[in-house]
Amino acid sequence: MSEPQELTFWDHLDILRGSIIRMLIVTALCGIIAFCFKDQLFYIVLAPKDPGFITYKLLGTAPFNIKLVNVGLTEQFMVHMKTAFFFGFLCASPYVIYLLYKFISPALYRKERYYGIRIVMGGYVMFMVGVVVNYLLIFPLTVRFLGTYQVSTDVQNMLSIQSYMDTLFMMSLIFGIVFEIPIISWLLALFGLLKAEWMRHYRRQAIVVILFVAAVITPTSDAFTMLIVSLPIWLLYEFSIWIVQTTNIQKH
Repeated sequence: MSEPQELTFWDHLDILRGSIIRMLIVTALCGIIAFCFKDQLFYIVLAPKDPGFITYKLLGTAPFNIKLVNVGLTEQFMVHMKTAFFFGFLCASPYVIYLLYKFISPALYRKERYYGIRIVMGGYVMFMVGVVVNYLLIFPLTVRFLGTYQVSTDVQNMLSIQSYMDTLFMMSLIFGIVFEIPIISWLLALFGLLKAEWMRHYRRQAIVVILFVAAVITPTSDAFTMLIVSLPIWLLYEFSIWIVQTTNIQKH
């Protein structure tokens, strides 16, 4: 039997093009499905603005009232499109990641594939966890504070749907990235660039940095919300110490 013929650059390019086309098709289909289920989609998306949201019930938050308005002719339709695309991409992302890994994996050694799977799956799971934590905890507190904040009783808040959705998308992306801290720490430990002893030694400085980051990424000025935001980041840091320690032990 003849040996399998080595693929040329153009062959790889054709395979990549086919993978990209399949990614776009699946993402578009998921987005179209999300677009068709408009009522269910925006029931989920707009839930954090209602005082009956689960987060407010658990925290015993006082009742409040937030109303969203539309200020542009095409704004609601464009918000609908972007939201459907966002959910469509989230639903299609496992398939997208699978195709990307399938394209890259033939060029990797067995050990590289092993670590590659752990990095990709771990990074994806942690990103999604960050999105969920933002939706259930961080974003609702931000919406309640900013949506009810008034410099004077003579000034009434009228929040646009565009502003609401942009803030939700931005914060979801930020916290998805923040929740990659354990994965990044594991990679640094794997290459010998990070040790658990260092992380423990600089824990106090890390807490100060975490508080600063929490103050920057949450557009609120109250200490309670900042502490709520800081808590999951601090837990991620402590979890990262355990991961780094385990990795250091395995290497030795």
